[in-house]
Amino acid sequence: DDSSPTNGMITPSAEHEILSPVKGEIIPLDQLKDAAFSTGLLGDGLGIIPSEGKVYAPEDGDVTVLFPTNHAIGMLLDSGIELLVHVGMDTVDLTGNYFEPLVKQGDKFKKGQVLLTFDIEATEKAGYGLETPVIVTNTKEVLDVLKTDEKNVDTSDVLLTIIT
Repeated sequence: DDSSPTNGMITPSAEHEILSPVKGEIIPLDQLKDAAFSTGLLGDGLGIIPSEGKVYAPEDGDVTVLFPTNHAIGMLLDSGIELLVHVGMDTVDLTGNYFEPLVKQGDKFKKGQVLLTFDIEATEKAGYGLETPVIVTNTKEVLDVLKTDEKNVDTSDVLLTIIT
């Protein structure tokens, strides 16, 4: 029987659910305008078109990177998952306008805490799209990144399930 394992060992694995850090409409990464995200260069994940101008902590962790322009935040979750939330496309060009960080690099945060706020209307008026990639930056260290098949997510919904 080919279906039985030859060595009698089953590789241990774990599933880790990541809640959505942003509320909004889901879009696949390959639909994003920025090649670094759409090609998966920075890691696997999903894009979200935000319906609310807030980025929440999906679980407890630390702020590893807060870009000086406040449009992107990198976090190391207590589970060992590294997550990047990059609000909008080319929003680095806004030099921090319309973005308000509520944490700084090196801060610890708790699940559900608001880490960053942004002004959706002002950003769009300035000509920037708000497609927000949520990327597992240590994708190479995990077995798989399973994505929700929901069309819209709230911050209490599972966005990604990481298989380790």
